[in-house]
Amino acid sequence: MDHTPPSILAAFVEHARADPGRACARQDDQVLTYGALLRLAQDWAAHYAASGLQRGDRVGLFLPGGAAFLGAYLGAQLQGGAVVLINTQYRQQELRHILSDSEPRVVVTDAAGAALMRQVLGEAAGAPVLLLVPEGVLLPAGPVPEEAQRATLPPLPAPTDLAVLAYTSGTTGRARGAMLTHGCLAANSAAVTAAWRWTAADRLLLTLPLFHIHGLGVGVHGTLLTGASLTLWPRFEPEAALEALASGAHTLFFGVPTMYTRLIAAARAAPELARRAGQHVRLFVSGSAPLDPQTFAAFEELFGQRILERYGMTETGMNMTNPYDGERRPGAVGLPFPGQEARVVDVQTREPVPDGVIGEIQVRGPHVCAGYWRNPEATAEVFHSDGWFSTGDLGWRSADGYYTITGRARELIISGGYNIYPREVEETLLAHPGVAECAVFGLPDTEFGERVAVAIVPRDPAAPPAPEDLDAFCRERLAAYKRPRTIHIVASLPRNAMGKVQKHVLRERVARSET
Repeated sequence: MDHTPPSILAAFVEHARADPGRACARQDDQVLTYGALLRLAQDWAAHYAASGLQRGDRVGLFLPGGAAFLGAYLGAQLQGGAVVLINTQYRQQELRHILSDSEPRVVVTDAAGAALMRQVLGEAAGAPVLLLVPEGVLLPAGPVPEEAQRATLPPLPAPTDLAVLAYTSGTTGRARGAMLTHGCLAANSAAVTAAWRWTAADRLLLTLPLFHIHGLGVGVHGTLLTGASLTLWPRFEPEAALEALASGAHTLFFGVPTMYTRLIAAARAAPELARRAGQHVRLFVSGSAPLDPQTFAAFEELFGQRILERYGMTETGMNMTNPYDGERRPGAVGLPFPGQEARVVDVQTREPVPDGVIGEIQVRGPHVCAGYWRNPEATAEVFHSDGWFSTGDLGWRSADGYYTITGRARELIISGGYNIYPREVEETLLAHPGVAECAVFGLPDTEFGERVAVAIVPRDPAAPPAPEDLDAFCRERLAAYKRPRTIHIVASLPRNAMGKVQKHVLRERVARSET
């Protein structure tokens, strides 16, 4: 019998009512109980109501994380709103598109984001209400509106109601809002917590950003579903993290491969701390980018246990996992989560291929999003009548059911766990007066997995733009992780007979020049 709750919100409310004094979130030296977080969410809901938020409206969260994020997130859903996750590294070009596409009624931000948000929103009629959260405060400025009725709760959202708009991108580079319903988020979290044996006794050290599906959809949702607790850090600091994990205060740690390479470096300087961390933490999970087998082996040697690698994406949450009990295979992302399906199909015929043959990975199950916001064409490209969703990732399945990701059909670059779409960076650079043509691609990077590289054809070959000028140009327009780290000035871009740029040729040329 399926015991999945209708929503993460419903599970959270049930825990808060049954055991309001139970610790939920720790930040700095403060502990937020389940009961206190519910009261905070109710206060946020009252602020939203006073701002005119109606059921079905969107709330943009332009916050780095922390307890204020949790209250604003849950409060929006209590009020019947859907949350638009906004990466705090986004700048004007990215923000304008997301805000114009999602049309939020309210945007929540802090002092650091307020000036930028005001520049983007301007004075246009119908602009969303800005709610500012002062530093160190959990609610917007001003008292809670009198209409807050904390004794009773409004009807909670239905499983089919929209919970989150999480923006991703496809082959065109245009950001698309994946419509994550309350039901699909709850189903995915139930599958994850069952596979990883997550219980109310677990304590998670969470250093991932909450605007990302990894930090929110895995870390926060799993905690709230099971009634567990988490410790919120604003950023990952390897030496401090190693000490915290060795202290015995945490049983779970989730990170991207870059975090693990830095944790390994810290552990080599303090091997005793690494051994203690491996004894206290029962599960280390890696995702958001491929985990290098060398990193896998080095971590096992230092910490005494194997990292569990999994595979997910914005539109689906978590799709596959190496087993909790059983072989955690280096380089593989494991098998589908409980209640989910996966297969590999030919990229042209869309027919399933035999084990061992590389094709495109498709997934199916209650965890898949409801489509792309106001974009039926993009939805039709990846959703099929039989329920299968095309991930755009290439890979193969072993005879015993393990999946391995081999590449990305859409030339996606993953750097430090962040998705970077070349077309977006190219369009930004083409706005520079000195750039005639450009091609953006990924190069291997020992620390971040990949780094962004670009080949540029200058408008004036005799006076090409300086790399410093191009970097400053991108700095004003793109998040830091999207800016090219390697810039090459070239006379022309290699193209095939159809005129398409051959990025694999550029990648090979640059790789040879750097060896």
